[in-house]
Amino acid sequence: MTTLVSKRQLLIVCAALAALPGCGGTAPSSPAPEPPAAGLRVTSLNTSLTQPWSLAHLPGGGMLVTEKAGTLRRLSADGRQALANISGVPMVHAQGQGGLLDVLLAPDFASSGWLYLSYSEPGAGSEAGLSGTAIFRARLQGDALVEGQVIYRQSPKVSGNGHYGSRMLFGPDGQLWVSLGERQKEAPAQDLTGTLGKIIRLRPDGQPASDNPAWPSGSRPEIWSLGHRNPQGLAFHPSTGELWATEHGPQGGDELNRIRKGANYGWPTRSYGCPYGSPVGEACRIGGGKHAPEFVEPISTWVPTSIAPSGLLFYSGERFAEWKGQAFVPGLAGSSVWRIVLQGDTEVSRDEPFGRLGERIRHISQGPDGWIYLLSDSGKLLRVER
Repeated sequence: MTTLVSKRQLLIVCAALAALPGCGGTAPSSPAPEPPAAGLRVTSLNTSLTQPWSLAHLPGGGMLVTEKAGTLRRLSADGRQALANISGVPMVHAQGQGGLLDVLLAPDFASSGWLYLSYSEPGAGSEAGLSGTAIFRARLQGDALVEGQVIYRQSPKVSGNGHYGSRMLFGPDGQLWVSLGERQKEAPAQDLTGTLGKIIRLRPDGQPASDNPAWPSGSRPEIWSLGHRNPQGLAFHPSTGELWATEHGPQGGDELNRIRKGANYGWPTRSYGCPYGSPVGEACRIGGGKHAPEFVEPISTWVPTSIAPSGLLFYSGERFAEWKGQAFVPGLAGSSVWRIVLQGDTEVSRDEPFGRLGERIRHISQGPDGWIYLLSDSGKLLRVER
């Protein structure tokens, strides 16, 4: 399949709260695909996946793909065939936005076999009926996970089936970074005694990193930053080594942020978005919109409606050498991927180089071959090439 690209900067208005991508609903019908930028093509490698969420490229070839219902699939090196379902995956709370979410290989995976899964964990006992994001670590041996253990649990578990966050990333420092949504509870994003609406930093064994921010007594020591809504994109800038994140806004107000140690990003006190159901415009912006000086201003925002950003990639390969260091943000609403040209902390320009794909894009990654890979909610694995 070849899809077409447009440079129009259109945003899709969600028809109702239940239809908002990122709120567990079904998105409005997507516009017809349009042509790609000159020389680009978007090829469909696989259409047999079921609600895929994340992809990891295996050393030596092959891929691992998570599916929300709780399946971890191993694909062939070209991505076209599903070779096996991996056993040993933990039980997940597969409701709404919940399920089996991110997959991440340890930096030494080639020798150790360690990998990490983020997922929505169902509560038990006194927490029955509740759920929360959890991190599971295991070794991949053949087509089985062994020595599996839950190494981290978001606190507290709460009711509802949305805003799990769940993107994971190893930093240049060897520490594990995890984005955690506020579970649609809002106020806890400012509460340092819990980890709803936070970005956290852990050792590879799940314990808090020793040099995290010094918070007031009673705070959770794994917290790196707070005031997030539902951050689902994490990436380190290839030149500066700084952590960046994308975050779902409410009705508009999606954000691209540079993540600073101990910083507060304002949710739910400030947002360039509006409460759901508000007239589309600027007058309804939460807290007036402007974050500074109390909170950190976002680098980029999407207004007055949302793209529902589901990931983040800083391109660093040779296939598209002219794009090195540029940010790519996939969206569930609008069915496209945004390219953002940055100069320091300033957005210079942005466009949609892959065009309208006709798909809710759930994941973006750069493959070992330098091409860009996408997963869609409809079950497709796509590759951007030329």
